[in-house]
Amino acid sequence: MKKEIIEEIFVRWKKQLPKPTTELDYTNTYTLLVAVVMSAQSTDVGVNKATKELFKVADTPEKMVKLGLDGLKQHIKTIGLYNNKAKNVIALSKQLIEKHNSEVPDDRASLEDLPGVGRKTANVVLNTAFGHPVIAVDTHIFRVSNRIGFGKGKTPLDVEKKLIKNVPDTFKVDAHHWIILHGRYTCKAQKPDCKNCIINDLCGYKKKLL
Repeated sequence: MKKEIIEEIFVRWKKQLPKPTTELDYTNTYTLLVAVVMSAQSTDVGVNKATKELFKVADTPEKMVKLGLDGLKQHIKTIGLYNNKAKNVIALSKQLIEKHNSEVPDDRASLEDLPGVGRKTANVVLNTAFGHPVIAVDTHIFRVSNRIGFGKGKTPLDVEKKLIKNVPDTFKVDAHHWIILHGRYTCKAQKPDCKNCIINDLCGYKKKLL
């Protein structure tokens, strides 16, 4: 896909939504990290319902550790894989206290060293909390990037590298949010809403549903 077409796609997305952000609810960088860890294989809506009361009583690593594993499980038992996620959240909270003065680190290596935190989660935190021009590739972004044609790849890392290369620098900080929201509400997996898509004329998808 030509650079000028990719740029126009992001120009239109920015005009439609100037300041995109995550749909996960959080109160600080720590609760953002916890919410992202919990969002794996779960919907943002489901995570938000579970964390609404949780973050009222545990919005710091110390409070989360004090709440304990069983207490945490009671709050998030409606989320998929909650047992494993609870273990990771307690473990990463302890590690933040012991190694990072209870602060969420602003670097990839330290983030990925935390229990339950992989590259995608680290990218979301680096981007959303600290403004790094990185792009986390989830299922929506993987699908949209390949379907539209501006970030084709066989693996999430392939797609991430293509997006970092192809997305104009001006739009890199917000690219993650624009693409994921487009995939969530317009370029859906089974029935993409091509008829009402603002980038329909620029898209490389050959099976458009018009």
